Amino acid sequence: MTLIYAERLRGWRFILFNVVLGLGHMIVLFNVGCYIALLPHVAGDLGGVLPSFATWGQTYFIIALALAFPGARCLSGLFGDYRLFSAAFVVYALASYLCAISQSLWLFVPARILLGFSGGITLYVGQSLLLKEYPDHLKLLGLGVWGLVTLMPFTISFPIGGMIADELGWRYLFYLNIVFALAIAGISGSLLAGRGFERNFTRFDDIGFVLMALILGSVQTFLNQGNDFDWLDSPFLCSMLLVLAVALPCFIIWEFDEPYPVFDLRLFTHRNFTIGAICLAVGFLSIQGLLSVFIVQLQVLLGYSSFLAGMVYLPMILLAVPVTLAMHKLPDRLDARLLACLNLLGFSFTFYWLGLFDDPGSFDQIFWPMLLLGFFLGSFFTPLTRLTLHGLHGDREMRAAEEAGLLRIVAGAIGITWQGVVLFRRIPFHQLHFSEQFGGRRFASIDVLEGFASNLQASGLDTVMVKGKLLNVIRRHATLLALNDAFLLTSYLFIGLAGLVWLAYPTYQPLHPTLQQELGDIRAETLMEEP
Repeated sequence: MTLIYAERLRGWRFILFNVVLGLGHMIVLFNVGCYIALLPHVAGDLGGVLPSFATWGQTYFIIALALAFPGARCLSGLFGDYRLFSAAFVVYALASYLCAISQSLWLFVPARILLGFSGGITLYVGQSLLLKEYPDHLKLLGLGVWGLVTLMPFTISFPIGGMIADELGWRYLFYLNIVFALAIAGISGSLLAGRGFERNFTRFDDIGFVLMALILGSVQTFLNQGNDFDWLDSPFLCSMLLVLAVALPCFIIWEFDEPYPVFDLRLFTHRNFTIGAICLAVGFLSIQGLLSVFIVQLQVLLGYSSFLAGMVYLPMILLAVPVTLAMHKLPDRLDARLLACLNLLGFSFTFYWLGLFDDPGSFDQIFWPMLLLGFFLGSFFTPLTRLTLHGLHGDREMRAAEEAGLLRIVAGAIGITWQGVVLFRRIPFHQLHFSEQFGGRRFASIDVLEGFASNLQASGLDTVMVKGKLLNVIRRHATLLALNDAFLLTSYLFIGLAGLVWLAYPTYQPLHPTLQQELGDIRAETLMEEP
């Protein structure tokens, strides 16, 4: 059924619509970064659970956000973009309310999953709504602004989340979500009321979707709970591995035979797509994981307030925004492999620099590498996106962008728990090393801990307090060295990725691409950069 589509919005309605769309985009993306900054507060308030338990609310949120992309593709064809957009924000407000009133993880985690799924729908549909209101000669400008809005929350959400946690309380993040989400749903619905759409009854691969959800859910659950429930000694985690072992081959077989697959595995026969997707996924896994673990440990380990820990990441925005704007033109003149290689080597250098961090009280020591990290973060997506999509056109290009974006988002969730596993494994190693090295076990003449304990006792502390102080000092520095290990390991990994990109085909662009080609390329790029 085809309905008549009304004229484009003009004047103040057009401006208001852009503001509402941009605000909606930022509200969803803010919940990715903001939550990390206030995670220790959430853990303490939801029954005093460990911070690793509170990360469930973040990782499942991201997995649900990724699963929303294929679901939104089908739902928008059935109900229309603006109806789905408004309805998704109403659900988003409801999920935010459930998060705000949660007293335990049993309600909080399902509410975060609902929040992520509804938010993912708005991210997918929002770009389509934006383009429909822009004339052809201004669509490139609209996509440029959309891409800038995509990057902004990733850098400034950390200090804003920390400020909310310190000044108002973590629940106010979700209370504010309710107000903004309902306002966005109401205003966008009013501006676009009566709009028609072309109903599209494309078959949805429901079996493939369920299998993919089982695979992602079982992998994420296994990683989320492995450290705390001793991996394969837990019957529940063994059952998750069994689910994965059954669902994964079934998913592969089903998707190859499905004419309308939820995830097109045939794209991996394209060399550039495979290499680009690996670099995007592994790279973002490392970046998201390190940034998430680092900001939590700054609070839990080093005593930073949530706001101060978030401010550590603020320097990234100084270079990330201008570099992002400049990078969209460079791949037209240079081989994307060269740009991607230089970017990945730059990340390697920056993470190696951060891996040398050794002063628990030093804020300015982190500033300069974070400033440089913003430069490479701003230049991360564009060359790898061009590399991934090179040789693909039309609907196949958009499908590749959607799938590469889904893989990257899922990798971000896995990265949070993976870096936590690295930290969990390396801390005991360094604790043992400190005890042996400075406790007189390895060299009897070197017993620094004994001398330190004597000084503490001389200052009036009893034996129990002295032991507690020594344990805190050892654990603090052991965790700091474990963080350094995580950064150094990632630094070496990025060197490998920098070499991998040269296995892809060269990516020279046409000298004079048509407007439609340029629009398709930029739209695919912005879709891959969500969120």
